Amino acid sequence: MKRILLLLAVAFLLQQVSAQVNKSYYMLAGTYTSGKSKGIYVYKFNTADGSVQEVSTAAASNPSFLAVSPDEKYVYSVYEDANKGKGGDVAAYSFNKQTGQLTFINREPSGGDHPCFVAVDKTGKWVTAGNYSSGSLSLLPVQPDGAIGAMKQHIEHTGSGTDRSRQEKPHVHSTFFTPDNKWLLVPDLGIDKVMIYSFDAEKGSLVPGPQGFAKTTDGAGPRHLDFHPNHKYVYLLEEMGGHVVVYKYNNGKLDPIQRVNALPEGFKGTVGSADIHVSADGRFVYASNRGSANNIAVFQVNPKNGKLSMISLTPTQGTVPRNFSIDPSGNFLLVANQTSDNIVIFKRDQETGRLTPTGKEISIPNPVCIKWISE
Repeated sequence: MKRILLLLAVAFLLQQVSAQVNKSYYMLAGTYTSGKSKGIYVYKFNTADGSVQEVSTAAASNPSFLAVSPDEKYVYSVYEDANKGKGGDVAAYSFNKQTGQLTFINREPSGGDHPCFVAVDKTGKWVTAGNYSSGSLSLLPVQPDGAIGAMKQHIEHTGSGTDRSRQEKPHVHSTFFTPDNKWLLVPDLGIDKVMIYSFDAEKGSLVPGPQGFAKTTDGAGPRHLDFHPNHKYVYLLEEMGGHVVVYKYNNGKLDPIQRVNALPEGFKGTVGSADIHVSADGRFVYASNRGSANNIAVFQVNPKNGKLSMISLTPTQGTVPRNFSIDPSGNFLLVANQTSDNIVIFKRDQETGRLTPTGKEISIPNPVCIKWISE
């Protein structure tokens, strides 16, 4: 009898594991619509074999970056426009998990030109937008029905960088809420700083933190960052410098401990690093390089101190790898190649961190952002 019960238990566990392995997710892709793209594309992605099925499309104007609410009921998108100096917008959509359809709710001005990044706080009640061309960021409230309210706060950065062709003024490139939702980290490419703001989710306010900012190397152009799962380290990618900076993180304070090249030693081509992500187990860091490199750098994380060592560089099978994402199972890494109009699917070895082309890709005009919603 005990043996039968044991066999039944094992069979049940195998069934549960199989169901998890074969789980499908919705994959959302933001794009630039200056070419043939219609807006935001929705697909079903099978985590067992990496197969993809297109589900729906939502019309939008340059929805280059997306954010998903914590309850996965709403999706927020920038409209990366300038509208003749009148700024861009942030739009809200509801998402139907039964049909995979996005339904437009409303949009509000982002407070500046060419908003290129949007983020939702952990409560789902606040949205931030980073305006690249205006060098500013905005905090906007979320209404109970998911709609975006009128701007609550607008912050303009000041200063410039050493590269007068690209750093003539501030250029906010992203806005990241910390895991505890108490701080907002804002990489500004134009002034070579990661600005640090204290965030009050009850009042909806941002004020400069005690540290104020973390200064990067002159001409580095900080762009995106990601947290280690243990929340002790932050990994910052420099767009112009082509390096990853490792910071010790503690309660709104950044202390640099390493700066490592994301490109081959002696690289002489055009530098244009873009996106960075840490694997869910915290063992590996991935960074995309555009310019003339067009590859994904893979780093191993030292578990004792968070520092990185490069283990491989993988061509992205396309050009201008803007954004990329590890799928929820951790088995695949998908790269959005902006100018070659494809999202390429790589198999990810969870033990070694290395990437292998699957031969599968999605044909999509000007893809630049990938997000996930559970089915």
